[in-house]
Amino acid sequence: MAVTPQQILNDLKNNNYSPIYFLQGEETFYIDQISDYIEKNALEEGQKGFNQMVFYGRDTDLKSILSNARRFPMMSERQVVIVKEAKDISDFNQEGSQRLLEEYVKNPQPSTILVFCYKHKKIDGRKNIGKVLAKETVFLTTTKLYDNQLPDWITNYVKSQGYSISSKATSMIAENVGNDLERLSGEIEKILINFAEPIEIDEHMVHKYVGISKEYNVFELQKALAVRNVKKANQIVNYFASNPQKNPVIPMIALLFTFYSRLLLIHFFIKKGVQQSDLSSKLGINPYFMREFVEAAKIYPNHKIIENIHFLKEADLHSKGIGASLDNGQILKELVYKLMH
Repeated sequence: MAVTPQQILNDLKNNNYSPIYFLQGEETFYIDQISDYIEKNALEEGQKGFNQMVFYGRDTDLKSILSNARRFPMMSERQVVIVKEAKDISDFNQEGSQRLLEEYVKNPQPSTILVFCYKHKKIDGRKNIGKVLAKETVFLTTTKLYDNQLPDWITNYVKSQGYSISSKATSMIAENVGNDLERLSGEIEKILINFAEPIEIDEHMVHKYVGISKEYNVFELQKALAVRNVKKANQIVNYFASNPQKNPVIPMIALLFTFYSRLLLIHFFIKKGVQQSDLSSKLGINPYFMREFVEAAKIYPNHKIIENIHFLKEADLHSKGIGASLDNGQILKELVYKLMH
């Protein structure tokens, strides 16, 4: 049965374990979160020696995994079998092995908790094995979050830890860290570890603990570009060029592509008669920053935005070694000049 990560975690925290978990998809954060919880909490420490097994897909096969899953626990109510990197199981795609798995899934050992961590891939839902797993197991498919989903995720994650966060701090983290949830949670923890009492995370804490420069970061570059502040933009890009290891160019290009794409959409929606007050929800932009985008759309006409999107695609190719032999600093300097002229 298909479920959400939070539903699974809620059940686990209430000591409601199921016989089989099949966790698949691109977003590994939830897969790790669930499997780690089971590994740490399903058994008491004294029971783990005989009753908890962790396999790695590249080192095992389905026959061995299922043989261990059918064992009875020793001096415990249950045993745990966790299969990490399950996509690398040597015989997973063999018809005979899949039949064995189907048979076990339909009649699992009730005292075993079997967890498959099938990261970075999805099993073919059109095949019988995919249908059986989806129907008979706790079945989770994870996907990467879109950029416009990150602020809500950050806010909810911070709230789940017993803290709160300002809109500006949320946007700064989202824009600078990106949609890698493992890294996002890690950066948030770097802040929270410094405070024993519940606090609201603000932009000053983000600057201090996440390591984002107050003056020289992608967030400030976007602001400079939004108002065509040539001097400020050049100062920031020169700083980036002098610190290429800490300021990789590809994530910056992705951020600026999103920025100019949103400006193009603002022109489109306004032409369609959409009220400014409704733009925030349509574009997935925090209302706190909506005015900045609207003002930028006034500065950049449609034709210039389209031209800039072309420049960004060109820079992305150059950063990957296609079409030009420039270092990342040169690519970024040339790009920023073209975006504002």
